[in-house]
Amino acid sequence: MYTLLMHALLFCNLHNSHLFAFNFKRRDTNKKLSSFTMMIETTMDGFDQLPDSLILLIFNAISDVKTLLRCRSVSKRFNCLVLETESLSLKVDQVISPDSDSDSLLLTFFKSFLKSLQDFLTTTTATAETKSHHPTRTRVLNSPAQILSQFDCVKHLQLELPGGDLKLGNGLTVKWSAQFGRSLKSCVIIGFKSDKSTVSENPGDVEDIGGGLKSRVMWTISALIAASARHFMLEEIVREHHEMESIVLFDREGEGNVVMNKEGMRECRLEAAHVSENRTLVPSVRMLMRHVPRLVLECGVWVEGATLVVVRPSLEKDDVDDTELALGAFGHGIYRETVQRLLKTRSYMLEMNSF
Repeated sequence: MYTLLMHALLFCNLHNSHLFAFNFKRRDTNKKLSSFTMMIETTMDGFDQLPDSLILLIFNAISDVKTLLRCRSVSKRFNCLVLETESLSLKVDQVISPDSDSDSLLLTFFKSFLKSLQDFLTTTTATAETKSHHPTRTRVLNSPAQILSQFDCVKHLQLELPGGDLKLGNGLTVKWSAQFGRSLKSCVIIGFKSDKSTVSENPGDVEDIGGGLKSRVMWTISALIAASARHFMLEEIVREHHEMESIVLFDREGEGNVVMNKEGMRECRLEAAHVSENRTLVPSVRMLMRHVPRLVLECGVWVEGATLVVVRPSLEKDDVDDTELALGAFGHGIYRETVQRLLKTRSYMLEMNSF
């Protein structure tokens, strides 16, 4: 940032800087000190010669929230302009919630299951909380919503979490990408184990790394729970920043991301999603699952237990077909190639009720 600013200042103050440098060489010690002070003051005054649009362009290029907040102490002008930055990125060092103890993903899954069972058996339970458009939430100090409340014109936001939620072990890699509006719109999930070592060429000798259909359904549900929990984190931010056009929430490990566009955020503001256990309820969905025991990619990497799942709400019309949705979920590299190969195989339809 300082390099960009100093280049701009040098362009504006080149003539004045030469004059003060000349004076600096000719005067005695006291006058040198006075001249040097005047030169610094003039250089700092050079910031005022830069148009607001140029400074905002630099701030948008920086985007990092923590750096921008430090810039507010430079001057009164910076203090005001920083809050007009449109593109922001915020790294969350710790996932903060109103609860003091964070539950594991497995515990959250079972709590959600028991909660659904209780609601089914107890027909007299009041539903005021789920019908409320904006359920009351306690704002946590230094939460993303509290930090971003200082900015007035946020249009594009990227939030980075410290780590992923799925700890599956056995060398299994699972990545997912979910799109949300008021609730889940789509989620693409891919899982596999990659190995560069030489393995048997007989498909019958290959162990099903995915653990069978039951195991694949379980980590699909886990990915959906993780996505819905992240969407819950975004709702307060979305409601407070009506000018926002796009938001992406991802983790440092590259496990999964939640994406919301302008239309999706508008839906979220008009009618808040139903929530349970600090996450958005997943609606009834249909899942198209494709699975191949083993693939060998062009780069020579063996992919074992490759599984692709495309999840969509059961009651919504599809605007984008599964192929386009899946190919655009994970960028390029081995993930895209694996997706391309899996899309050529037979798919299996599964349906799941809301949870």
